Amino acid sequence: MTGVDSTGLEESAHSTGDVDALPVDEAASLCERVERNVSEVIVGNEGVIREVVTAILARGHVLIEDVPGVGKTMLTRSIARSVDCEFSRVQFTPDLLPSDITGVNVFNQQTREFEFQPGPVFGNVVLADEINRAPPKTQSALLESMEETQVTVDGETRPLPSPFTVIATQNAVEPSQTYELPLAELDRFMKKLSLGYPDPADESRLLDRTTSHHPIAALEPVADRRDVLRARETVAETTVREPVRHYAARIAAYTREHAEIGVSPRGTIALVRAAMARAVAEERGYVIPEDIAAVAQETLAHRIRFSTAHEDAAAADLVAEALSTVPVE
Repeated sequence: MTGVDSTGLEESAHSTGDVDALPVDEAASLCERVERNVSEVIVGNEGVIREVVTAILARGHVLIEDVPGVGKTMLTRSIARSVDCEFSRVQFTPDLLPSDITGVNVFNQQTREFEFQPGPVFGNVVLADEINRAPPKTQSALLESMEETQVTVDGETRPLPSPFTVIATQNAVEPSQTYELPLAELDRFMKKLSLGYPDPADESRLLDRTTSHHPIAALEPVADRRDVLRARETVAETTVREPVRHYAARIAAYTREHAEIGVSPRGTIALVRAAMARAVAEERGYVIPEDIAAVAQETLAHRIRFSTAHEDAAAADLVAEALSTVPVE
């Protein structure tokens, strides 16, 4: 049983159909292997690594906002190498065009026909690097792919490979040289995360690993594409009972009652999916209220809007208030 059916979520739309789910303990072991492998490169951010890994298993996309140089890009590359999936990168710049992301039809002089040249979005793990350096028109090229795992170019729709995950990085400084992400795009990211600066002990370990040869050069896969697809099926089959679903819905409703723009139904679905993946990572085939509470901040806060100068802090406070106010029934 998967309890998210009653929320309107069509899991079958993204189902691979040709893989069997892993047993819960094997899916949890896969998470642990990938996290441990990535930790060989990314030091002191075990919690963030788990959030990204579980987002991938929950069929979600991730936005990482931070200052330059803390390892956002390296985290994405390390995860892609750990699961032996096709990695592609888009460096967002002010002159980037939507077709530079999705692909373009090119006329072949020899065949006298147009041929489609796929863009970098046709990958398993797609890094949208410094996504807020491109204008909204270019950012919007990812909307269809992130929501429907497909791309439409010149009226023809093409499916994207499976699994498909966008991990975008966002520059948290230089506001005069960046563009704000539209709310419609922010809402398509399951989680918004931050790495932060390492503490001195972790930074010392980092220096020991990287000053000669970077550890990512020696990073070997610990899982393959099929493992990821099977673990995704495990998450999709995780049980979410009515009291837990109702708890998630009431948290979302609380944000709508106390903010100018609250959490959308898409956000509630993301909350439940993220909780399902967390439950699997904890070797459980069912979701408990603590799973919902544990993933609420990173899945909900970036969807909330206030008419205040300190919007991000207010949104985080509202999520915390909702968790402390809304009871589990």
